[in-house]
Amino acid sequence: MPAKSSVPDTVIWPKTPNEVLATAANIIAEKLVSDDVFTNPEATKQFLTYKMINYEREVFAVMMLDNQHRLMGFNELFFGTIDAASVYPREVVKAVLAVNAAAVILAHNHPSGEAEPSQADKLITKRLTDALALIDVRVLDHIVVGKTPVSFAERGLL
Repeated sequence: MPAKSSVPDTVIWPKTPNEVLATAANIIAEKLVSDDVFTNPEATKQFLTYKMINYEREVFAVMMLDNQHRLMGFNELFFGTIDAASVYPREVVKAVLAVNAAAVILAHNHPSGEAEPSQADKLITKRLTDALALIDVRVLDHIVVGKTPVSFAERGLL
């Protein structure tokens, strides 16, 4: 009689590369949440890369954090084209207030793979930082996801 597999019959395995990456992102998120390391740019870039690297269009997301920088929510708020996404500060503020976040990490991908922040990226970061400051919410970082993710905080752009 063949040995019984240790994998339960109810396990659903990811079928596509995107599903594998999404599963990896969820595992990393669980570890990061329990380890409270969302103030670490490297860990944050890793999490966001798994979440956002394979999008074919630009997506803008917000990681909402509590006072201890634990993840309260990850919301993909705006979906654009291959090279731009319109971002509305009012909608970001609404999402942040909905969960009563104390801090945020902004993120978006560059489908081209080139993660160098554009002037438009710098401008929207400033607008969002100013809008969120009015409600006492700190912007800890803005990560641009590409082949090599870029952290605004590491670059001194925040």
